[in-house]
Amino acid sequence: MSYGDPNNPYGQPPQQPPPAPGYGYPQQAPPGVPPQQGYGYPQQPAYPGYPGGNMMQQSMPGLLVTARVFLFLISAVQILSAIGFLYGAAVANDVSDSADEFGFNSAGDFGDAAAGIFVVFALICAALATLSITLGVKFSRGGQGVRITTVIYGALGGVFGLIYLFIGMDTGFASAIILPLIWVVFAVIITMAPVVPSGTAWFNRPRY
Repeated sequence: MSYGDPNNPYGQPPQQPPPAPGYGYPQQAPPGVPPQQGYGYPQQPAYPGYPGGNMMQQSMPGLLVTARVFLFLISAVQILSAIGFLYGAAVANDVSDSADEFGFNSAGDFGDAAAGIFVVFALICAALATLSITLGVKFSRGGQGVRITTVIYGALGGVFGLIYLFIGMDTGFASAIILPLIWVVFAVIITMAPVVPSGTAWFNRPRY
């Protein structure tokens, strides 16, 4: 009696193939083959993102926004100062012309000198106002040049603010202290905003 005959009713039943796994379940990997995840298909590796794409800052840090607003406020003060100095130069020039008409040559010379000094101060204030506005506008797209210029500009403004603050404290008048104190606070924020890590990362961000 042969057990190998498939038609023999008394023989050993033939071995059935293992059932196929149901849909949606992971397949059993053969020996020596690493197991696969998912529905029997190997997972594809995730595509790497762009360099620095996940760390790119999309909006300007709050401290830089504050420094930017302060730059625009300072530029407004500088513009008003330039206008005031120009008006003073015009007044001094009128006084000089009147003094010359009445024969006060020394007073006329003093008026001319004062008018020249006022014009120089007006030009300085206008140049500083232009720089303040330029730096504030460049915060959105500027790089290391804007960052370094802002730090130097803020530090110099803080030094002059401290000088005026000490002078105001010597006078003993509160009105002579408030404006220099506000100026020093503005200068400190403008100086520190590009130096802190968030400001440094903003100016070092990639631009496309």
